[in-house]
Amino acid sequence: MFIILGYLVVAASVIISFTAVGGHLGALYQPFEFLLIGGAAAGAYVGGSNGASIRLLFQAFPKAIKPSPYGKPLYMELLALMYTLLNKSRRDGLMSIESDIEDPGASAIFGQFPQVQKDAKLMEFLTDYLRIMISGNMNSFEIETLMDQEIEALHNEHNTPINAVRAVADGLPAFGIVAAVLGVVKALAAVDQPPAVLAHLISEAMVGTFLGILLSYGFVSPFASAVERQSVAAIKVLECIKVTLLASMNGYPPPLAVEFGRKVLFSSVRPSFSELEEHVRQTKNAAKA
Repeated sequence: MFIILGYLVVAASVIISFTAVGGHLGALYQPFEFLLIGGAAAGAYVGGSNGASIRLLFQAFPKAIKPSPYGKPLYMELLALMYTLLNKSRRDGLMSIESDIEDPGASAIFGQFPQVQKDAKLMEFLTDYLRIMISGNMNSFEIETLMDQEIEALHNEHNTPINAVRAVADGLPAFGIVAAVLGVVKALAAVDQPPAVLAHLISEAMVGTFLGILLSYGFVSPFASAVERQSVAAIKVLECIKVTLLASMNGYPPPLAVEFGRKVLFSSVRPSFSELEEHVRQTKNAAKA
């Protein structure tokens, strides 16, 4: 949502400023320069990417526009869910939550937390490591290493389209210069024309440089930054699960283990201690009811 607002501000600022000093918008309408710059940039992206990177980029488009799902309500549910699972396993043994993990859709515990269930990757990460904990064949150090490797792999995967888009943003001013040079070549070929005609041709050529720089810094770079923020948020939620589960494996009681997970969150989405405590209490009361 904010990226669309930013795009509108950029476009409005450029258009209003240009027309305010007496410029004519028709002079900026150069469809073939748009085609040259946009086509060359798209071709460079495809040439430097693979099928997986292109697929991840298309998946990133709606994520950049929509608000991040990783807000305080989701973290409240996630921490309350982990508290419930860890509390049950501590009271009745790890095997008591095996049926919940194997079929979360039919689990009464998971059913209390619909926002968590909607995130397939979050659910996969949580249930996989709870399953490993139940197996009892790995200690906390081994599980931590495995978690770090998976999180790093996901981080690199998320960064693949981001880095490619940033490379395109860096190249757009150069493609704008290419369009401008071609326009100047066209103008020089008409050197026998009146000065007014030459001035018009040169002004058209300069639009290429303008478009390349505007598209790079006003549109493509902000898009890459928006996708990167979503990627960081998706990784942070996995780190929250990691810290909480490892704290439990190291012997900390569920309330303290959940506190470990709460502390690693960004301050903008981190629930306060009292907020989380109240939410956990309400969840427990709802389960009893």
